[in-house]
Amino acid sequence: MKYTIKPAGMLLMVLLACSYVLAQDPGWPRKNVQAGGTLITYQPQVDDWKNFTTLTWRQAFQLVPPGGKQVIGAATMTGTTNVDNDRHLVTIYGIQITNTYFPDLDQATSAKMGQLLRTFVPPVVNISLERVVASVPKPQAPANTLKLNNDPPFIFVSYSPAVLLAVDGQPVLADIPDTKLKFVVNTHWPIFFDTGQSQYFVVVGDRWFASFDLHGPWSVVNQLPKDMTKAAKDPQWQGLEKVVSPPAQPSGPIPKIFYSPLPSEIILFDGKPQYANIPGTQLAYATNTDSPVFLETARNEYYYLAAGRWFRSNALEGQWSFASLDLPPDFAKIPLSSPASAVLASVPGTEEAKDAVLIAQIPTVMEIDPKTAGAQAKVNYTGTPQFVPIEGTSMRYATNTPDKVIQVGDVYYLCLQGVWFMSTNPQGPWTTASSVPQVIYTIPASSPVYNVTYVTQVTTSSGTVQSSYTAGYLGAFVMGAAVGAIVCSGTGYYYPPYIGYPAYGYPVYHPYATPYGYGGYATPYYNTRTGAYGVSSTTYGPYGSTTHAASYNPYTGTYKQGTSVSTPYGRQSTGQAYNPYTGTYGATHQGSSPTAQWGQSYVQQGNKSAYTQHYSTANGTVASAQGSQGGKAYGTSTAYGNTAVGKTSSGDVYAGHDGNVYQNNGSGWQKYNNSTGTWNNVNTQQAQQQAQQDKQTYEQQHPNAQANAQQGKQTYEQQHPNSEANTQQREQSFNQQRSSGGMSSDSLNSEMQNRQRGETASQNWQHGGSSGGYGGGGRSWGGGGRRR
Repeated sequence: MKYTIKPAGMLLMVLLACSYVLAQDPGWPRKNVQAGGTLITYQPQVDDWKNFTTLTWRQAFQLVPPGGKQVIGAATMTGTTNVDNDRHLVTIYGIQITNTYFPDLDQATSAKMGQLLRTFVPPVVNISLERVVASVPKPQAPANTLKLNNDPPFIFVSYSPAVLLAVDGQPVLADIPDTKLKFVVNTHWPIFFDTGQSQYFVVVGDRWFASFDLHGPWSVVNQLPKDMTKAAKDPQWQGLEKVVSPPAQPSGPIPKIFYSPLPSEIILFDGKPQYANIPGTQLAYATNTDSPVFLETARNEYYYLAAGRWFRSNALEGQWSFASLDLPPDFAKIPLSSPASAVLASVPGTEEAKDAVLIAQIPTVMEIDPKTAGAQAKVNYTGTPQFVPIEGTSMRYATNTPDKVIQVGDVYYLCLQGVWFMSTNPQGPWTTASSVPQVIYTIPASSPVYNVTYVTQVTTSSGTVQSSYTAGYLGAFVMGAAVGAIVCSGTGYYYPPYIGYPAYGYPVYHPYATPYGYGGYATPYYNTRTGAYGVSSTTYGPYGSTTHAASYNPYTGTYKQGTSVSTPYGRQSTGQAYNPYTGTYGATHQGSSPTAQWGQSYVQQGNKSAYTQHYSTANGTVASAQGSQGGKAYGTSTAYGNTAVGKTSSGDVYAGHDGNVYQNNGSGWQKYNNSTGTWNNVNTQQAQQQAQQDKQTYEQQHPNAQANAQQGKQTYEQQHPNSEANTQQREQSFNQQRSSGGMSSDSLNSEMQNRQRGETASQNWQHGGSSGGYGGGGRSWGGGGRRR
């Protein structure tokens, strides 16, 4: 498809294209050397992010003119943002400096340095989404939160190897042609039923198990029904040939088999549960399981985190109840240094939870060509389109297709990959919808098509269509504003699957998304690096290890499964992912040896697909280093130019609201003086108290000063309606005169904690989340469709 970009937007697209080539945040500070001198910039401190498009921030910097003396200053800046939610990257363009501050520098020199600084303003700046989100001021509570179904799943517990045999509802059996075998349709497991023996058979690893009842007991068998050999020759079961003959000596322990016809969880311990105390709390976390299990020692209660929800019980194998909205306060006190701190993003009221909620509200926006996009939209049904009512509404939705088709009166609306289409016929042809009926946004969370209510669409003045979706479309929902909002995976409702019978071939099974029990393999886990919840099983042998895993990420709504093999000679991995909310599928095969890396990937989104492959070459270089004194550096060198990033062991540098520049040397805060070129210790708490006292004295001596100042501000704004930046400067200057004491230690400490939290989250994403990414729900309809 083609998308015509206006000349005014061409430069932006080129700049964005270049920014995606180096699509990561290499860290801060950043060094820029050019003919006009050398500039080192520190990480932006966000003051406002209006509509997630206009960013206002402060930034400290070091500037050295050619042959001149170093000066340190602060600047306030604004810019327009483009958010890539897939890469967790924010690109800032249209950057403008609104004010510059050079502490203790004379006016003439300050003006000269300010002009020099403006020559360094780059066309674009890339910064990780985590850094921006950690820094931006948060509202007390998000505007919209959802009342989810938080009934606990059934939770199995095992103290030895086990698997969860998950079936989506009551088992539905279908014949395997020319055999006496049937198979269970509504499961991801290869479960067979031998009608001759009235026995179920299932393969786990390289072992076969048999039982007369899915609930068990299951026992290992060395002989399979003869028809299993015939079944293995059917293309539907071509992978069965490798395991249809059980090995004489299977490897690994014999696992227990649990069965559930509803979404369930399994907690797997390696022997008797063992716990480690969390300093400063009455909590302990389980150390011999990958599941997030906690024990509150004061009440001897157990807590378990699944799909972003907390559940509690008096006994591990007892009855569990929902607990997210009344967690013990100690959960919010888990220190970041604790291995258990990964759960803080799911603890209401924590800064980590606030960051996650904000990310969930950041939209992905696509601007598309309506004609070409509509021509590509297609829907595949199993037989004749079938529709059922959406409870509590006059609308209906299609059941015999994995796509989201909704009937509103005599018109059918299709939400495909984050874009709305419409037609008078459920099978099309489809045209891109110029807008969406408001009634669609009344679909309740109990409906399996509820996620489409997080997709909006409008027609722009240029005739293109702009679609927008937030994390709810991908299955991540915000809940619980009363005590502090958190992000949960899925609505918590169970949606029975669709099972259809075409004219020929095997039955069709369309499952809906569920937050619990994804994959049906062994050990549930919470990935502390990517925020993903899932299951994983690993087999260790004398020559390496093999891991099979399936996961669900509440931030991307993506289900993933894959296998990796690691040996002393290298590593190979395969994986596939499917998001049941958006219909996005991907697969990858990656490998490495001591001297090279290679890989290939396939991604399908709706009716489009892409194939990529790579092999390491000398076209680009990435290097990193860490010194023994705490200094860090990172650099990249490619055909697009050179950048350098370094972090000194002296600490981070911050731009204060008061125009001063601060740093923390580990023992306290210091403020920079350009006239002496030194960092001086400051007692920020004492300064704040003195500033408050000076303010009170001033107001007592000038009782009408505040009213006069407000009236003067209003008069100025009426006379200068477009001078918001000047007004802000005037306000800041006025505040500086009244509060000469400087920044408070609480404010500076908060900014330092935000920066540290953002840096940790950014590194975790780059090292974990970015390597797995099949999460995106949208696609660039029209070839050049712009996403932000």
